Amino acid sequence: MQYNQFIKGARTFASIYRRNKSGLLGLALLLFFVFTAIFAPFLAPYDPYKRVDRPILPPSSKYILGTNDIGQDIFSEMIYGTRVSLSIGFMAAFFTVTIGTLIGVVAGFMGGTIDEILMRFTDVIMILPSIPLLILLMALFGKQSFMIMILAISILGWTGTARLVRSSTLSIKERIYVEAAKAIGAGDRHIITKHILPNVSPLIIATMIYQVAGAMMSEASLAFLGLGDPSHKSWGMILHYAQTSGGWYANMGYPAWWWIIPPGLCVALTVTSLVLIGQTMEEIINPRLRRR
Repeated sequence: MQYNQFIKGARTFASIYRRNKSGLLGLALLLFFVFTAIFAPFLAPYDPYKRVDRPILPPSSKYILGTNDIGQDIFSEMIYGTRVSLSIGFMAAFFTVTIGTLIGVVAGFMGGTIDEILMRFTDVIMILPSIPLLILLMALFGKQSFMIMILAISILGWTGTARLVRSSTLSIKERIYVEAAKAIGAGDRHIITKHILPNVSPLIIATMIYQVAGAMMSEASLAFLGLGDPSHKSWGMILHYAQTSGGWYANMGYPAWWWIIPPGLCVALTVTSLVLIGQTMEEIINPRLRRR
């Protein structure tokens, strides 16, 4: 019975999603970058960590996006940067949503003092300035691994998810089927896993899409400021080295645009695709948002 309901719900979701052109555009863009990340070793013409020619060469038939200040192929860097940037975005979003969901469900379902304590703690984290705190956390824990960046983003990014999940949990726990489950002796764990989480999961998935976009923006910002992992190529790190290198104007009199614009454009396109997908999922979850 539950399997049939799942299949029916999936078909309804796919049917509504196919009618949304902006959602399809966002999905196509995201799948393009995911494909690039998965097949990076086959798509990159050169090893992005090795010097291939003279520094600051402009785009040519041999080097599509030219070379950087140490003679590495920028196009290959961009392809491998897709893998790192997406990995950080999705992993940070997963941990962020997991923390927020756990706190939101417990606060909303338990209520009382536990709810008060958790929500006041959430409020404290929410009002703290995120970028300065991220910089502080990266400075304290070091920047030798992008796992540190994922941890820092997750610690500060869960508050919005927690409040949304708590609000939805408060509504769901008052419904008749939850009261009926309590009346027949169902425990809190059973109610949360069988009734609360399945009903808040669409909201959680939509929220996670936005969290991926936010995490990627945070990674790009931190890496641009020099707080990224120097041993991994990401779009943010490419922008950082483009900004800090003296090769920007090397004997040309103008910036090496092929080193600056492409990584920034990739960040913008990926975030845009995620926002379009998130908006489409919101319209599916909340029919009042659908255009008539």
